[in-house]
Amino acid sequence: MCNLYEPSKPEQISLDFGTELPFGDYAGTIAPLKPGPFVRASGAVVGQWGMIPARSPTRKPTLQNGKPMSTNNARRERLASASTFMGAWKRGQRCLIPAVSYDEPYWGTKKNIWWRFWRADGQAWALAGIWSEWTDPETGEVVPNYSMITQNCDAHPLLSLMHKPDLKLAPDQQDKRAVVPIERADWDVWLNGSVSQAEALIRVPDIALFRHGAADPAKQVELAMAI
Repeated sequence: MCNLYEPSKPEQISLDFGTELPFGDYAGTIAPLKPGPFVRASGAVVGQWGMIPARSPTRKPTLQNGKPMSTNNARRERLASASTFMGAWKRGQRCLIPAVSYDEPYWGTKKNIWWRFWRADGQAWALAGIWSEWTDPETGEVVPNYSMITQNCDAHPLLSLMHKPDLKLAPDQQDKRAVVPIERADWDVWLNGSVSQAEALIRVPDIALFRHGAADPAKQVELAMAI
């Protein structure tokens, strides 16, 4: 899963995707429920990171009983069945999330060290997502919103080292989660292809795709061993 990332700047989004952001401001680091840019088939937009169920009374995702929900990540196994995501997934409302880097918690030293992932080729990530629009029942404002898709990475030599392990479970049963990079050659298929074509693009990335290190440079010295 991912709860923190650095988005591409508007000018880089324009260069990479050939589309301008029509409106919306966003910060240098995006956390859940904050505004961030995403690219859909019709162009780029700024929206809330964390999909809002259609019946949620507020833009903070909640169940009808008011219980809060975490929706910034969408498990690929539940895209077609979870009530928050299934409509967007079946309608083909897929998006690409431009990111310079993203962070995950590394527990190899028995404590959390935030670990940062960049592309080894120096390009920005285009992470797989789904999007929707929610209408504020009080003001009528239409709020774009999006979620990152995650997948199991228990077998990955790098990504499986992220997140606190459950010592009661075997290494191949941890259900460690990771985001889904979409390569440039597949952008059009992801945005405009069929559901089955998009499903085929959800795959664990090769380790050679990554450049990575502690998000805090001081931690690089502190680490007794490198990943």
